Amino acid sequence: MPWVMKRRSDSGPRFQAIYRDPTGRKRSAGTFRSERDARAAARRAESSVESGAWYDRTAGKVTFRNYVEQTWWPSRHLEVSTKAGYRSYLDKHFLPYFGDLPMAKILPSTVQGWVTKAVADGLSPRSVVKYHVMLHSIFKRAVRDRIISFNPCSETELPKVVARRMPTVTPEEFEHLLSAVPARWQPLVLTAIETGLRWGELVALRPRHLDFLRRTLTVEETIVEVSKKTSPTGERMIVKPYPKDDEPRTIRVSQDLLDVLAARIKHLGIDRDHLLFPSTEMAGGNPVSRNTFRTRVWLPALEEAQLGHHVRMHDLRHAHASWLLAGGADLKTVMERMGHSQIQTTQKYLHTLPDADDRALEAFRRTRGRRGT
Repeated sequence: MPWVMKRRSDSGPRFQAIYRDPTGRKRSAGTFRSERDARAAARRAESSVESGAWYDRTAGKVTFRNYVEQTWWPSRHLEVSTKAGYRSYLDKHFLPYFGDLPMAKILPSTVQGWVTKAVADGLSPRSVVKYHVMLHSIFKRAVRDRIISFNPCSETELPKVVARRMPTVTPEEFEHLLSAVPARWQPLVLTAIETGLRWGELVALRPRHLDFLRRTLTVEETIVEVSKKTSPTGERMIVKPYPKDDEPRTIRVSQDLLDVLAARIKHLGIDRDHLLFPSTEMAGGNPVSRNTFRTRVWLPALEEAQLGHHVRMHDLRHAHASWLLAGGADLKTVMERMGHSQIQTTQKYLHTLPDADDRALEAFRRTRGRRGT
């Protein structure tokens, strides 16, 4: 219940409006010449507390930098690579632009100014949109903490992201590319195309993840590669006990692939806990770096293969899903094999092979040809 306190001054009596904030702390809603005005102000303040619209006007003076570093950042419970990415976005994009501004002084026009500058500086529309999601979450938390009254990111005009359709690697292109890969790395590339594993899952594989009797491979670890500056442990390669969606998954693999991997295990003398694809051709080696593999193995092979379009190592994962679906595998099975948490993610791989439309048209003709039979 709000109340009024009467005060005396040289110019006559004054009335101070008092209410309690959401924590129960006494607050002043101002000092007035009339008791009536003071009571009205106290009631308005109490009403804003009850409706959830109240915020601490003095707290809004804290700078963006201090709020992020002291409140928002310590509360983040993120996967290692995501946290490293967020730290990079903060240090490179947000703290230099917003860092010294009081939170209450950051307006929608301020955020729009950052977007305009980022685009002018060459940041891609896709990156701007992705970084804006993080910025929005910072101010959303500040609203919840009653630091500010509204989220200045709510109505930002963002650049349009034009989706680029990347060509899917065909089986013929893959065979041509595989022949250009050095022999020591061909087992890794074969595993990638047959399993659709993410890079971190692929380089974390060990013999104990293979079941030669049941012809399965279990994905139960992933290796995250981060900068030493942002690593919580100071290590560049961090082994996580589970892959992306925090659930191990078991998938069937061919006997041909198992034979290739068995030969590799025997050749290197790898025991059950060693990495299958270490950075050096020796048992017990360290994980291979994604960038090292890309520059020393993948790009030279791609140049030699001359496919006519760029292919990333990650595109083998896309090709795996597309080949499965083109071959008639059902969406649910492909979803589980890929480790997707939502079936919509799997659906984007439908009809991505270059001859998919021709096969669809042929199916239409066959069905139409059955009329009257």
